[in-house]
Amino acid sequence: MCSISFVNLISMSLSCFLLSLYFLLNDMIYFIEWELVSLNSMSIVMTFLFDWMSLLFMFFVLMISSLVIFYSKEYMMNDNHINRFIMLVLMFVLSMMLLIISPNLISILLGWDGLGLVSYCLVIYFQNIKSYNAGMLTALSNRIGDVALLLSIAWMLNYGSWNYIFYLEIMQNEFEMLMIGSLVMLAAMTKSAQIPFSSWLPAAMAAPTPVSALVHSSTLVTAGVYLLIRFNIILSTSWLGQLMLLLSGLTMFMAGLGANFEFDLKKIIALSTLSQLGLMMSILSMGFLKLAMFHLLTHALFKALLFMCAGAIIHNMNNSQDIRLMGGLSIHMPLTSACFNVSNLALCGMPFLAGFYSKDMILEIVSISNVNMFSFFLYYFSTGLTVSYSFRLVYYSMTGDLNCGSLNMLNDESWIMLRGMMGLLIMSIIGGSMLNWLIFPFPYMICLPIYMKLLTLFVCIVGGLFGYLISLSNLFFLNKSLFMYNLSTFLGSMWFMPYMSTYGMIFYPLNYGQLVVKSFDQGWSEYFGGQHLYQKLSMYSKTLFLMHNNSLKIYLLLFVFWILILLILLFL
Repeated sequence: MCSISFVNLISMSLSCFLLSLYFLLNDMIYFIEWELVSLNSMSIVMTFLFDWMSLLFMFFVLMISSLVIFYSKEYMMNDNHINRFIMLVLMFVLSMMLLIISPNLISILLGWDGLGLVSYCLVIYFQNIKSYNAGMLTALSNRIGDVALLLSIAWMLNYGSWNYIFYLEIMQNEFEMLMIGSLVMLAAMTKSAQIPFSSWLPAAMAAPTPVSALVHSSTLVTAGVYLLIRFNIILSTSWLGQLMLLLSGLTMFMAGLGANFEFDLKKIIALSTLSQLGLMMSILSMGFLKLAMFHLLTHALFKALLFMCAGAIIHNMNNSQDIRLMGGLSIHMPLTSACFNVSNLALCGMPFLAGFYSKDMILEIVSISNVNMFSFFLYYFSTGLTVSYSFRLVYYSMTGDLNCGSLNMLNDESWIMLRGMMGLLIMSIIGGSMLNWLIFPFPYMICLPIYMKLLTLFVCIVGGLFGYLISLSNLFFLNKSLFMYNLSTFLGSMWFMPYMSTYGMIFYPLNYGQLVVKSFDQGWSEYFGGQHLYQKLSMYSKTLFLMHNNSLKIYLLLFVFWILILLILLFL
């Protein structure tokens, strides 16, 4: 099953890549209508939109999913139901395809709901309480977005059809289109885990690592960004863009801070994904949709590789995810560590790796754009935090000695997993420059003073140094003070967002329900209602029973009275 799926997906991805090159070179867009049902004058039509953007995104999704399935062959080897797992992944890819090529809100909803349902099934794949809670939080957070999408479909009834792509430009200043845009933005914010819906993404790390590599790094979470790229006209011409810029900038900042205080390997990478999603959303809200798409694609490459490396490490560490127990992995697992470090450096924006081209261009565009000081600070400080948590992660996992048990079976001989990682390693090195040549046919000349040009590099170096310093154990005594403890608790728990989205949402309804149960169901209404009636009736029947049992005269007398009453009633 794994091998067949891998071959099919990789061949489909290559064909999508060749088609996207053809479409890019000839500047083509294909709009295909497929008539499903035709009855008298009514027809139900399925529409597909093929342009360079959808085809290139499909190439990346198919390529990463094929390598993830190949990787799962060894990672999920001991699972008795691996075929069921592969089927779920394939269903996920199918939903993603439907979402990518749809210019129609109805078919987008089909793909969108498919993504939500399959991702829930994948999060609860390891069946335990933690997975169920995480799956429930994921599903319920995404339901808000699904409802917003349904409402936007209802608003689209004001127009002739659900093909939003026809109405975006001509109706961009209408109230209806603004309403549709705000609902679509809400849907995208839930799917891409922006503030205030951020808490589900780190919780979804309860899923198997191949799922995290495919779903929670490169496809599901970027579906919201992709939808907003299609709706970008509304964002850039209304106040929605400014609101989106603020929220996504704060998400980027919050996730970067949280990752510096986290000790769970997968959660650090999840918070890193959240930070990069904030970067994509914020540059998109400023109107640079090509840049957002560029970063979306490059990020998908190195983040999927980072998750795969994390999976290989967790696999070898006997399913332990705590980075404090790791150390010296570069000696024991050199090839995995090489992949891990390349993807980490690509994430930091190391020159000439995949992440550098998109991140550097985004930050330079921000420098020449008309943004305020706060947004500028969020962009650059979050970039510094990215480098900081990456270096902290490398310090904890790669250097020093192994901190878990002295008896360990660390090896670097999981060849199937390594082959899957090698494919993405090559793409993480060459993918950025390749996409840069494809998406931007002529080079952008961004003219800035030398100190502004070097600001990105300077921020990265300072961030790396900061990450190294906060990891040093002899500086760790600072955290023992009460103020630092409270601060690290606040920052490390994503500004208390997971508590607000779970306990905060459910406390008052549950409290009210308890009061209702106590006062009504098991209180006065029960006393005066069913229970009271039952007690009275049983008391009367017990009294009559006593009388009948103990006195034959009374029993016979009652019998006579009963006969008399019956006769009187008959004669009347």
